[in-house]
Amino acid sequence: MTPNILIHYLQYSQYTSPSVYENEIIKSFPDEVREIGLLVRKQLIHRMTLQNGNTGSNEDLRYGDMIKVPWNRQPEDDIFVTASAMISELYRRDPKGFTHDRSAEHKLILTCRHISVLMAAILKAKKISARVRSGFAPYFVVKGLPSGKSDDHWINQYFNKKEQRWVTIDVDGSFEELHFDPYDIPSGTFDFAADVWIGIRNGTINADHFWNAGGNGGLIVVAWELFYDFHCLMNDEVIYTHTPKIVHFGTFEKLTEFQLKEIDNLAKLMQNPDKYFDELLHIWETKKQFRLVKGGLI
Repeated sequence: MTPNILIHYLQYSQYTSPSVYENEIIKSFPDEVREIGLLVRKQLIHRMTLQNGNTGSNEDLRYGDMIKVPWNRQPEDDIFVTASAMISELYRRDPKGFTHDRSAEHKLILTCRHISVLMAAILKAKKISARVRSGFAPYFVVKGLPSGKSDDHWINQYFNKKEQRWVTIDVDGSFEELHFDPYDIPSGTFDFAADVWIGIRNGTINADHFWNAGGNGGLIVVAWELFYDFHCLMNDEVIYTHTPKIVHFGTFEKLTEFQLKEIDNLAKLMQNPDKYFDELLHIWETKKQFRLVKGGLI
């Protein structure tokens, strides 16, 4: 691993910067990644957990007693989009900050992208090279989706200096009963967006296997995750509603084969982002149709 890549993933983005809380994180957080992840997970409730209440995986209240969450509390993905905002609100709701016994009414209602951004911020503050990744998790059973589907999901990778490798972790899913260690996910367990895109385009993977939380499926959903992941690799962990115009409904369906092959090329580079880091960085710096995102007000 070249030093410039590890330095790149030590840098904060506008989303992962902990701002004035950096020294507090360095001082108060444990050094072991698993312990950090478990502590982070105890500060948050997934919107689906709140919706399902004290049933399913939360029947034992591992995520807290949903009855105690104020009735007017809604999903907060649109509110706390940066690590500094999340940390600030955690301290506002409970001055003790990150605690293992945070009550349910004082937790944030956030999904996987936000948990991954917060985790990356803390790892970077602890001087551990880390990045957010976007793709699909076939290991969750998601209510409302057909069985056997792989649903959109965001996770983290951190660089283990001792073992000289990227370790893939799923903090959001780390309280679930999985058949693998969520703090060292085996290769092939998580469906990275680039692999999925290439497989669909080669005809070896069925696009209908992949869905997102909004109930959308197919190649366009894979395109969204691909560009989320591209932005994440470049330290720009955009929110769900921000994607390049070329992958919006009404535009994506009209892409020419030449344009699709340009995306193919991006995906092939992303399959080995460390080997092709310089090429990806060049695309990031020059190909505005892959970088400039569209959203509600941009």
